[in-house]
Amino acid sequence: MVTRAVRMLDRIGRDDEGDGEDGTRVGRVMGAIRRRIGGRTLAPGAKLPSIRGFAKVMAVSTSTVVEAYDRLAAEGLIQSRPGSGFYVAGHLPPLSLAEIGPKLDRVVDPFWVSRQSLEAGADTLTPGCGWLPAAWMPQDELRRSLRQLTRADDTVLADYGTPLGLPPLRQLLSRRMAERGIPASPDQIMLTESGTQAIDLLCRFLIEPGDTVLVDDPCYFNFLALLRAHRVKVVGVPYTATGPDIALFAEALTEHQPRLYITNSALHNPTGATLSPATAHRLLKLAEQSGLTIIEDDIFADFEPEPAPRLSAFDGLDRVIHIGSFSKTLSAAARCGFIAARPDWIEGLIDLKIATSFGGNPVSAELVLNILKDGTYRKHIATLRDRLSRATGETNRKLQGLGLKPFLEPRGGMFLWCELPDGLDAADVARRALADKIVLAPGNVFSVSQTATRFLRFNVAQSSDPRVFAAVERAMRG
Repeated sequence: MVTRAVRMLDRIGRDDEGDGEDGTRVGRVMGAIRRRIGGRTLAPGAKLPSIRGFAKVMAVSTSTVVEAYDRLAAEGLIQSRPGSGFYVAGHLPPLSLAEIGPKLDRVVDPFWVSRQSLEAGADTLTPGCGWLPAAWMPQDELRRSLRQLTRADDTVLADYGTPLGLPPLRQLLSRRMAERGIPASPDQIMLTESGTQAIDLLCRFLIEPGDTVLVDDPCYFNFLALLRAHRVKVVGVPYTATGPDIALFAEALTEHQPRLYITNSALHNPTGATLSPATAHRLLKLAEQSGLTIIEDDIFADFEPEPAPRLSAFDGLDRVIHIGSFSKTLSAAARCGFIAARPDWIEGLIDLKIATSFGGNPVSAELVLNILKDGTYRKHIATLRDRLSRATGETNRKLQGLGLKPFLEPRGGMFLWCELPDGLDAADVARRALADKIVLAPGNVFSVSQTATRFLRFNVAQSSDPRVFAAVERAMRG
């Protein structure tokens, strides 16, 4: 045993005299062990050389070997056995190529597009996703804000935030909402981790399993996924170019007696439609008569060229709850959203937030505040609107050239809701495109009634690469 260990040390010493994987002594030691494990020279369960002996062979200090072993143990590659030494951990099972390929046989449901988009590799294009390319985000401003955070108080970097959230950011949000006619004092605003968390908290607060919730048909597919998790009955109301079909909305209220309605008022996802004032007034009158609560998801507000009607503005935050986030315009990595609601509901939501996530996220809130209070944010938004307008025109032209017909010409935003030619199924087209490493968003993932079989939603900001249209054309041919 001793002789074999000495020979191992000698081989490692001869073979690993160069720089390590990161150019440091610690990296050289780690690289030597990795290569032996990868080459099966060190088998699972084998004992590693002693720290002192390995340090001598590698011509490094014992502290260097200790740090290398600690890092490898943290990665799970080796294990420490107190009083005995370090041993090679069991090998992970070989990676199956089937696991890293596109999952063509997965059911095309509300999770399908999210899973494919979030797990996409660098060589996969995602015109079906719901966010802007990283290069379109204000990278310089984000980095500057991060540098400012390094000088923040210790409490910002280390403590829980208050449940309501950073007061200066809530004050700024109050002023921004006032510009759209929404009366919300800072105490009526609670920060959340995201728009999705905002809806999740509101569903926990307002509904119980078995309740009925109305959504638009089509609607944002994650509404459907989230409501499924809350075990409620979901009823869809057809969405038109000016909002939900009011006659069918009234019928749904009478027949199903829903507790809640979730919608986008401006730049509707996925259709790009805008709620008209007449539809908004009739909808609110019906909601008042039936005791319906409305969640108005306004995460695309800053993409609008001119503000459209808001249910929360007409209603004064009585039975309408207004939510938003900055994932679409600033960063999906710095998670920060908000809820604006009447004061008694905010009190209940604070308790619920403490129960589910305890405090706020002061780091993300400070980062967003630093950028919003800087005049460069407005310039960034103006640039985004121009880029999206140009991308919409170009994408629309190319899609129509392939025979796809847009549902409408949106006033702004990133989405085109397009109908395929007769005889084509969007889910089949999406599966075939995925084999070409193109993630599309087929219509029925947005539809409760499953009546959007021939529709695809395109993110114009993610559709500039010619490979998108070549793949769509091939997928349409079958």
